[in-house]
Amino acid sequence: QVHLAESGGGSIEAGGSLTLSCATSGFSFTLYFMAWFRQFPEKQREGVAAIARDGTPRHSSSVGGRFTISKDNAKNTLYLQIDNLEPGDTAMYYCAANPCDWLNWAPLGPDFYHSWGQGTPVTVSS
Repeated sequence: QVHLAESGGGSIEAGGSLTLSCATSGFSFTLYFMAWFRQFPEKQREGVAAIARDGTPRHSSSVGGRFTISKDNAKNTLYLQIDNLEPGDTAMYYCAANPCDWLNWAPLGPDFYHSWGQGTPVTVSS
């Protein structure tokens, strides 16, 4: 059974940095595409970064180069580093996973991903 568990969220002042983690279990981590999404209140989930099986990252242009996705295959863990946090980054952050062997790039749309974690909240104060 696929299990995703996010951690690392919290309250932080604007300008700071944060690293979110997504510990995984129950599937072959190296065969899955992984991604980070965020959701603002009463809004749909927005893909901010994704990473393909070979480690090729993809970041949404909406985050302005401040977000960096990475993974550690040995630890079956996905990461999202967020630098220069802004109040507008305040949201619930989710990791997601889906197996795929026919794409070279990881999608940022939520419909592609079938497994989701429970989320970790990030609150940025000005």
